[in-house]
Amino acid sequence: MADTRADLTSTSPFAGARRSRAGLPWPVLGAVSAGGIIGALGRYALGQAYPHPAAGFPWATFGINVSGCLLIGVLMVLVADVWPTRRLLRPFLGTGVLGGYTTFSPYVVDVQHLAIAGAARTALVYLAATVLAALTATYAGVSATRLLTSRIRHRKETTG
Repeated sequence: MADTRADLTSTSPFAGARRSRAGLPWPVLGAVSAGGIIGALGRYALGQAYPHPAAGFPWATFGINVSGCLLIGVLMVLVADVWPTRRLLRPFLGTGVLGGYTTFSPYVVDVQHLAIAGAARTALVYLAATVLAALTATYAGVSATRLLTSRIRHRKETTG
């Protein structure tokens, strides 16, 4: 009699996932988790420190998302160009800290609350301004960091 459990396991679409559990990148998962806790706590603290009225512009969430996008732009250049061998830096700071810090879930909830509170114009301005400012901040972070790192590299080459 054949072992049907073995047959089911080998034909399961999840069989590969079960076999590879031992090979999970635990250091990366730990770095992302630790960074996520730090980022989420920072976001929570700022949200509590700067609450907004029901029909008012949610400046805290706006500032968090825009500043986080600026820092993501900076970090991506540093990780790619300056510290490419630091394997846990991007998971910790990028996915973890900045992923936990920036948050577009409350952004959507804020838009919904503004609309329910009768502040449809504020909701639309917030909706558009966040996307535009976040994209601009990311671009600014990447551009400024590339400029700064190229100047530092050039200075080192000419003096060393």
